[in-house]
Formats: sequence, structure tokens, C-alpha cells
Amino acid sequence: MHDLWIFGYGSLMWRPGFEFAESSRARLDGYHRAFCISSTHHRGTAARPGLVLGLDRGGACEGVAYRIAGADAAAILAYLRQRELVNGVYREARVPVLLRDGTHRHVTALAYIVERCHPSYTGVLPLSVQAHQIRGARGVSGDNLDYLLATVRHLTSSGIRELSLERLVTMSAPHAQRLMRDGHTCVSAAPIRRATAHLPDRALRLRRGDRTRFGYRLRLNGGG
Repeated sequence: MHDLWIFGYGSLMWRPGFEFAESSRARLDGYHRAFCISSTHHRGTAARPGLVLGLDRGGACEGVAYRIAGADAAAILAYLRQRELVNGVYREARVPVLLRDGTHRHVTALAYIVERCHPSYTGVLPLSVQAHQIRGARGVSGDNLDYLLATVRHLTSSGIRELSLERLVTMSAPHAQRLMRDGHTCVSAAPIRRATAHLPDRALRLRRGDRTRFGYRLRLNGGG
């Protein structure tokens, strides 16, 4: 198998979960990063959904491109499909990205793009709604707020400013934003989640029929 490039724009930037031969800051045109997916697995539950990032149409996205050696590509691709194709809200796509490593190389990378017709796709939500949904949710991968904080920390350390996400941190957890500005790197979301657990839920739940409808990608790709 040939070398495989992977484009990360959310948790794959700061928790890829696989070995790579090369990494570079990268830019993808035609898509932007957005909290547009209701999460009932990784960062929320059916009773208290969270929000996770997706690549949605329009604009541009700065992220990280990883080069995977051909010998490791099949195993890592299987891992990514198990991780990303939990309920079919993402679809795999090969997209052209520009490496921002000074070489100006264009490579074709694998990316996970949001499926707009999926019931978990929320579209464009007001930041106040996003903040409410994020700050009180927790899934099998941890607190939803930790996901937001880790993403913004990584973007900032990479020299990438995304003002909408920084504002979302301020609205979700002003104290956490102050700590991040002071250079703290281990800001915990757990106290904030406990303090806001009583707030009403704006749930977007995936019905059983839809789980069957959109689960076909994982089955086709050998993920279960």
C-alpha cells in the first residue's frame, strides 16, 4: 500500500492515536471547522448530547496533515474507521491539502467530512447554544469542554487563531479561558460540568432507524 496522508482538524490534531512518519501544518480549502455534530458517544450521551467538530462546506480550514508509511496504512485506516465512523455522521473523502512546512507541497489526504443529511448534523447553531451544549456533556472519550479546550490550545500553540472557537471557550467557561491565557495547560472541565449538570438539555437524538441507515459505512469498511 502507498503512503497515506491524513488531515486532522479536531481531536486528530492533539490525540491522533497512531504513529506517523511526518506531520505538517496544512490548509484545506472549500471546508471549514465547525461544531455541527451532536455527539451521543465520544463527548455526550443520548440523555445529554454534546457537540463535536466536523468539516462543513465553505471557507477554509487550518489543521495538521500526517503522512503514514505504506506498511502501516492499512492498520491505521482500520483504526480511524473504527474511531470516526461510529454512527455514519462522517464520510471519508480524499481532499487536496497544502502543506504549510515551507515546501508548498500539495498532497491528497484522507479527511472525515460531515454528512449533512445525517440526523446528528446540527447545522449552524448560535454560539450561546453551542456553549450550553458543550459545557455540560460527557461521553466515553471524556468531557465535551475538554475537547473544546484541547482544540483551541493546539490551534494557539500552532499559531492558528480561530476567533469563533476562542469566543466559544469564553462563553462556555470564562475561568478556563483566563487560565489558558495565563499559560496553564491542564485546565479541567469536570468542575464546570458538575456545576452545570442541572441545566436543561437541548437534545438531538439519533433514532434507531437512523442508526441502521447510517451505520452501513462502518460495516462496509469492516468495522463491525
